[in-house]
Amino acid sequence: MTPTHNFDPRIDAYIAKAKPFAQPVLIHLRELVHKACPNVVESIKWSRPFFEYKGVILGNMSAFNEHCSFGFWGEEIGAVLREANIIQDGGMGSLGRITTLKDLPSNKEMLGLLKQSAAFIDSGTYTSPIAARNKVVKAPKAELETPAEFTKALKVNKKAAKVFADFSPSCKREYIEWIADAKREETRDKRITQAVEWIAEGKQRNWKYQNC
Repeated sequence: MTPTHNFDPRIDAYIAKAKPFAQPVLIHLRELVHKACPNVVESIKWSRPFFEYKGVILGNMSAFNEHCSFGFWGEEIGAVLREANIIQDGGMGSLGRITTLKDLPSNKEMLGLLKQSAAFIDSGTYTSPIAARNKVVKAPKAELETPAEFTKALKVNKKAAKVFADFSPSCKREYIEWIADAKREETRDKRITQAVEWIAEGKQRNWKYQNC
């Protein structure tokens, strides 16, 4: 039996108001979170149940009319989920549309992921909300086209080109979006120059916010 001293009565009420199909799913997810991370703290944010550990969001769950969702938070656990092909599209969270307990990964797998997510926080490698853009881990976006000028600049700097080629899709996207968002040609050129310099040094776009 999971101890209830960290249970928030507002989440009890949220589950009680959920559709009948959703209640066992929410109860099960809640118990898994507490089993994996006994010191987790429950809260309500944006009218949904959230789980926080050491002041950092570990995850959240939601119930809708026809499905539930569970979201893992943090870029590091997101990379783990993508590598394992666990992330599912079609829902608000990381695991897609959950309608029954059968839609969830096995208990062993879920506990492992939750413990790993907490471990990232313990070790200080959890990416800050600024760098992670404060979003739930979702399925990857469609690949962006690299600006021609950026491609040319990378070809000139072979070291930067090699580092960029080894970057993950999300790291590449951050640089591409930053350059593409420039309103003026002068600004875009400055960003390309800065990007190539940082990339050659092995730095990601938001390196200033990372615990290196």
